Amino acid sequence: MARLPRLVIPSQPHYIIQRGLNGLPVFQDSADYEAFIGWMRGAAKQFKVAVHAYSLLPGELHLLATPADEGGLAGMMQLLGRYYVPYYNQKYARAGTLWHGRYKTSVIDAANYLLLCSRYIELAPVRAGLAGHPEQYAWSSYAHHVGQKPEGAVTDHALYWGLGNTPFQREAAYTELSANGLGSADIKAIESAVLKGWPLGSDKFKTELEHRAKRQVLPAKRGRPFKKPVQA
Repeated sequence: MARLPRLVIPSQPHYIIQRGLNGLPVFQDSADYEAFIGWMRGAAKQFKVAVHAYSLLPGELHLLATPADEGGLAGMMQLLGRYYVPYYNQKYARAGTLWHGRYKTSVIDAANYLLLCSRYIELAPVRAGLAGHPEQYAWSSYAHHVGQKPEGAVTDHALYWGLGNTPFQREAAYTELSANGLGSADIKAIESAVLKGWPLGSDKFKTELEHRAKRQVLPAKRGRPFKKPVQA
C-alpha cells in the first residue's frame, strides 16, 4: 500500500513519534536529555510550534504539538536533528543517522483526543517499565502538568486550561485523569493512528480534514472499485 504524504494542518495538534535506528538508544545520560529539551525549546519557538506534552525514552521520543503554519513541524524537527545528531555522534564516537527513518505524525481531533494523547505520552515511561509512576520519570511533561516542576518547553493547550479556573484545580484534575489510566481501546487507537500516519478522530473529523486539506487523509480501500450493474 502506498504511503500517504505526511499530513500537517496548521493550528491543529499533532502527535509526533521518532525512534532510534534499529532500536538503538538516542539518549544515554541526563546531559543528553537536557540538551535535547533545550534545543527543542529553541526550535519550537523559532518555528512557532506549541509543544503541549512530551516524553523522551531511551530509544524514542514522543511529542504532542501544534504548528502555527504548514512548515513549522518539519522546520522544528529538522533543526533538532541538525543540532542533536552531531552532538550525539561526537559524544559517542559514531557516525551517520541516528533515527529509524522519518518521524511519524498523526493529526489529532483535539476535542476528543488531545488530553488522552497527552496522558498516553506521559504514561509511556510507565508502560515501558522505566518508572512505577509518571512522576518518577524526569524526562516528560507530566511534572509540569501536575504542578511539580514548571517546564519552559511546554505551552499548555486551551483544553488543559479548561480543566479548572486555577492552577491548583487544573493540576488536581489532570492528576486524577492520569490516575484513571487509559483503556486498551484508546491505546490501540492512538498507536494505530500515529504509527500509520493517519488522523486520530471521528469520521466527521476525518471528513472535515479532507475538505480542509483538499486531499486524501486515509489510504484507499483495497481491491477494485465497486461497479454498479448496467441497467437493462
